Amino acid sequence: MSENSDVAEIDDPKPDPTQLRDEEGHLNPAWVDRLRDLLAAGDADAVIEMMQPLHAADTGDVLEALDRDERLALIKMLGDNFDYSALTEVDESVRADLMEELSNAEIARGVAGLDNDDAVYILEDIDAPDREDILSQMPAFERLSLRRSLDFPEESAGRRMQTDFIAIPPFWTVGQTLDYLRDEKDLPDEFFQIYVVDPSYNLLGTIPLDRFLRANRQVRIEDIMNTNVIEVEATEDQEEAARAFERYDLVEVAVVDENKRLVGVLTIDDIVDVIHEEAGEDIRRLAGVGDEEISDDVWSTLKSRLTWLFVNLLTAILASTVIGLFDGTIQQMVALAVLMPIVASMGGNAGTQTMTITVRAIAMRELDRHKMRRLLFRETMVGCLNGVFFAIIMGVVAWLWFQNWGLGVVMGMALIVNLFAAGVAGILIPLGLNRVKIDPAIASSAFVTTVTDVVGFFSFLYFAGLWFHLFH
Repeated sequence: MSENSDVAEIDDPKPDPTQLRDEEGHLNPAWVDRLRDLLAAGDADAVIEMMQPLHAADTGDVLEALDRDERLALIKMLGDNFDYSALTEVDESVRADLMEELSNAEIARGVAGLDNDDAVYILEDIDAPDREDILSQMPAFERLSLRRSLDFPEESAGRRMQTDFIAIPPFWTVGQTLDYLRDEKDLPDEFFQIYVVDPSYNLLGTIPLDRFLRANRQVRIEDIMNTNVIEVEATEDQEEAARAFERYDLVEVAVVDENKRLVGVLTIDDIVDVIHEEAGEDIRRLAGVGDEEISDDVWSTLKSRLTWLFVNLLTAILASTVIGLFDGTIQQMVALAVLMPIVASMGGNAGTQTMTITVRAIAMRELDRHKMRRLLFRETMVGCLNGVFFAIIMGVVAWLWFQNWGLGVVMGMALIVNLFAAGVAGILIPLGLNRVKIDPAIASSAFVTTVTDVVGFFSFLYFAGLWFHLFH
């Protein structure tokens, strides 16, 4: 082999088909192609051997990488070896497709062994008749537990909680509790604290594992338990529960029903998923794409985007109408048509900056009356100062470009007005939408852009017409 071929082989190594991920953490195409070949050949033993070592999250990534028919073939070949918790790791559209293809009996067998929160996550999007049929095929205790969780509102703490936890009476000793933990077979696989309850399961206190393990055997539980308990209600929105974790640096928190009885626990792994989902949802809504996901098909994506694109079309027509009011002015000074987009673009970008800060503050519940006034003052002052700064720059640019100092003055005045308006609109529009119970993350962008376009075009053309009238 020549020296050049050796160099080429070193520079462009072939991916190892036995490795799931490449150096950047992405799925290895050679590994996926090998799995596809095995699926096409119907080699179930080899497929099981490839998939067996994978974590549920990795299995979810593999499912998303495969085509629709290949996903179903993979689950069928794996049979009882398929971990249904992997379905909590895939996009909703992928999960919905698989749920339609799998029989209710297969789903019932698959979710029966899952943690309560994972089972609820899979079942909640299935049509009610099919969901009831699936539940009817499950063991009685698990069926009742899942029905209880599914009765809570969507995106609530009750839907996210695990119903496996350790609850003990306050009169036990540390030694009795240790013996119970060693002898009892039906305990959570992982837990971070022990809950102390009365006979009615009212929550009395908690004991972190570090404090429990350091206590002597003869110490009574009530003497070492923490009575300053942080809890969330099962009907509380999952985003509010996530804020409790953030505020108090929690790892696990008790979930109680309307009667303050302990019904489950939320753990940090569930809350990380909530934070990720809510952040992604807010970003998508700011862009007007709703609940769109990468795996959605063309028709679903089209439907999610059409509404706000139509709203943007209407607002663009409104801005164009404002321009039409000054068509005579534009005809007298063609340079205005060249400079108009600059004024609107600067206002739109400034408004988006302020709007993003405001929407985030609303979502995080950070705006009380005092902070609202301070934010309004800050953003209007920033808008004014930005306006003055860029007015000077663009005024000079317009003057040198068109050799018309009057045009520079008009440009500068329009920028000051529009950047001030952008700061005010970027705050008041999200606050107003939130006040009338409209999600500001979805609707703010279109309205803020409309204000900055209309104000920018109107102020620029109005000042231009006024200047032309006075000095010509």
